[in-house]
Amino acid sequence: MAADLAADLTAQQLTEKHRPTLDRALEAIRTRDYWSPHPEHPKAYGENGTVSAADGKAAFDALLGSRLDLGQPGTDDWTGGEVSPFGPELGVEYPHADIDVLLPAMRAGMAAWREAGAETRALVCLEILARISARTHEFAHAVMHTSGQAFMMAFQAGGPHAQDRGLEAVAYAYEEQTRTPKTADWSKPQGKRDPLELRKTFTPVARGIALLIGCNTFPTWNGYSGLFASLATGNPVLVKPHPRAVLPLALTVKVAREVLAEAGFDPNLVALAAERPGEGIAKTLAVHPEIKIIDYTGSTAFGDWLETHARQAQVYTEKAGVNTVVIDSTGDYKGMLSNLAFSLSLYSGQMCTTPQNLLIPRDGITTDAGPRTYDEVVSDLAASVAGLLGDDARANALLGALVNPDVKARLEAAAGLGEVALASREVANPEFPDAVVRTPVIVKLDGSKPDDEAAYMSECFGPVSFAVAVDSTGDAVELLRRTVRDKGAMTVGAYTTSAETERALEEVCLEESAQLSLNLTGGVYVNQTAAFSDFHGSGGNPAANAALCDGAFVSNRFRVVEVRREA
Repeated sequence: MAADLAADLTAQQLTEKHRPTLDRALEAIRTRDYWSPHPEHPKAYGENGTVSAADGKAAFDALLGSRLDLGQPGTDDWTGGEVSPFGPELGVEYPHADIDVLLPAMRAGMAAWREAGAETRALVCLEILARISARTHEFAHAVMHTSGQAFMMAFQAGGPHAQDRGLEAVAYAYEEQTRTPKTADWSKPQGKRDPLELRKTFTPVARGIALLIGCNTFPTWNGYSGLFASLATGNPVLVKPHPRAVLPLALTVKVAREVLAEAGFDPNLVALAAERPGEGIAKTLAVHPEIKIIDYTGSTAFGDWLETHARQAQVYTEKAGVNTVVIDSTGDYKGMLSNLAFSLSLYSGQMCTTPQNLLIPRDGITTDAGPRTYDEVVSDLAASVAGLLGDDARANALLGALVNPDVKARLEAAAGLGEVALASREVANPEFPDAVVRTPVIVKLDGSKPDDEAAYMSECFGPVSFAVAVDSTGDAVELLRRTVRDKGAMTVGAYTTSAETERALEEVCLEESAQLSLNLTGGVYVNQTAAFSDFHGSGGNPAANAALCDGAFVSNRFRVVEVRREA
């Protein structure tokens, strides 16, 4: 622990409480089996120091219209302005920072944080995650009312699943930092002469201040991997939330600062950079010489800009891709339709993993229910989506709200791109009448027409899917290859009963570095990934230059510095 600050959390307490969890996380990333210490069900909270549903909602309500004072240096103003996609104004104010004051303050605690060592850093990070987990109900409402996710999705994806991703990053960070021993006695024989002997020490040294640029749709799920990977490897973290989704990350910063202080470290190792409306501080921060690491999720245009211009920093980006599903044949036609319908509908398609292009041979496919033409497959899928979302209560629970007007505009424009197989409809939300809720649109396109190609080869983020008719399964496989190579993909899905086709699809995904899901017909969906087991993205195609999470995601956030002494 840092010697100059009083520690309410001792190293022994942290070890007793969190070392077993760290050990289990290390085992999980090696075995890739299912594991999570964070309960997915809302009823699991309310005992053993965790906040109940009612208390979590009350805590969220108490934040509305308040000023969230983090006690960080350099505060020169207050800013806010978030409006829930469900309608209400949040009215929360956040500190606006003078960066020239805040950044030096963040560096001040680096030496003590480095000297603490990899294990202590990991255990402090686990305490931060444990306190966030205890307040999952409060965080769920914060995620819901900044992202537009329906409550259950906000609870699970914004809560336990995000916390799992953070813990996963801590486990990888610990493993990579401890791969090299702390000390080594080195002896080189010299024949008849005395051997050369050195005492060597090896210390993981942080790069510097890390900048987390948050996203609107999944502020915690997409944010926690980078935040905890940087913090666990010794880097201070400056959190720059999306201006429409500040609250979940601001609460995260508040918890992190409290835990760091209680553990005897400088709380300024984690700080918030909220921006005034229209200020656009991400570009300014990204090229600041103090910023040495950047984590970003968002548009390809800004991701490319960061990779080009933030030359002083190690940049990790998750951008956009054109996710594709190849439909060749299936042994469970009903299950395939049901699985795809759910995948297209979840969170109104506002996920970087949602399928966009469905490649279907124009002569049709074989199924356990008999042959189906292209038109029949598309019609049956449209009916499956319509049936899934036919009840407004269930539709609201799956769709949530459109996160911003741009998504609505893309959805409306998509209907003019081709023949509409399934029209989008408006869904009323009785609890939040101002919410913009829309069901997906499915548009039929021809893979051989250049005008149609311009549509399906561009990402159309939101509840929009294209049923693309292709000449054959072989053409579908080659179009898949070209799509991943040129545009990138976070996910690829496929349905086939042919071993030969399966091998061809797998080869394309191996060569183009895309994560493949085959023949999903049950309760696992192509647009969902599990921490500790599934890799989110690959870092090997244009959709992202990093994967959540692997050794490469953490290992370049620090360097090992060696000191040699004669023994």
